Amino acid sequence: MKKVTIYTNFVGLVFKNGRLRRVLTEGNYWLFFGETIEINNMGVAYSSKIELDVLLQNGDFAGLVDVVDVNDNELALVYQHHNFKSVLAAGRHAIWKGLSSCTFVKVDISKIEIDAAIDKNLLEKVPLLNYIRAYKVDSFEKALLFIDGKFERILEPGNYVYWKNSTLIQVFKSDMRQLNMEITGQEILTKDKAQLRVNFNVQYKVIDIVKALIENKEFDKQLYVIIQLALRECIGMMSFDELMESKEKVAGQVMTMTAGKFDVLGVKLINSGVKDIVLPGDIKEIMNQVLVAEKRAQANLITRREETASTRSLLNTAKLMEDNSMLYKLKEMEYVEKIAEKINNISLSGSGQLVDQLKQIFVK
Repeated sequence: MKKVTIYTNFVGLVFKNGRLRRVLTEGNYWLFFGETIEINNMGVAYSSKIELDVLLQNGDFAGLVDVVDVNDNELALVYQHHNFKSVLAAGRHAIWKGLSSCTFVKVDISKIEIDAAIDKNLLEKVPLLNYIRAYKVDSFEKALLFIDGKFERILEPGNYVYWKNSTLIQVFKSDMRQLNMEITGQEILTKDKAQLRVNFNVQYKVIDIVKALIENKEFDKQLYVIIQLALRECIGMMSFDELMESKEKVAGQVMTMTAGKFDVLGVKLINSGVKDIVLPGDIKEIMNQVLVAEKRAQANLITRREETASTRSLLNTAKLMEDNSMLYKLKEMEYVEKIAEKINNISLSGSGQLVDQLKQIFVK
């Protein structure tokens, strides 16, 4: 024999030869030969290797438990003192009545929509996380909801939760902000057969998510090809010199040529422009030579213009000195002074005026 003690809120199940013989509540008891005891905490759901229907044949056991039957398409939410405690999946469950009673709320999970009566805060708790599917659409996004491969509706920004079942749910999102696309390294021939490498930039925005994601496959790649072909066509109709002189017009021509082609893609072209034009080495060398020649010609023109102005000034001065002998003498002394600045010593001898002697020295 063996003495056992059952404490408050515990239950002892006494088995003999695999059958439930006695149910022991709080107190002290003796176990007889061949008997085994299983002590259970009534605060925890009952779990046993023995079939529940067999145990329920014992009236004492049946009186201590609540039996909850959950169908395959259901979940049972367990509340204790009006607070959520756990989740019961499909099957037959025995819940100890214990010191505090429990209430059970069954929910149908055969449909994906979650009943609004269920507190959304419960869906974030661990017991329920395994039974739901959650999707988040950010404030700058929109999304398309597909159920079993069929388009259902557009999802605006927010959090969406659905029951996890055999129904296939797919959510495809798109960024609704202004987007940027780089069309780089385009090898293009101009009208006069000059080969260039052009980098082009495009800003666009998705305005119809249904057209962009459902009616078109990889709309961004299609947008790239449309811009690429328009850019090649535009530059192919211009000579090299025309392109260099008015490359800012390329963006306007590209937007004009592609007008109306983006509606079917569900996007709007906002802005575009040539980022840069890369010249091959031989063309770049020729351009540098042309630039140097142009600058030299400009320098020669300026030099000639200055020489002409200087000669004209000298002619005007000569005419004035011809009519005014005093001015002539002053100009003569000015030149003598300039020449004397470059000579260290001047020796004068004999008679005559100083100016006449200097004149004889410097003017032959």
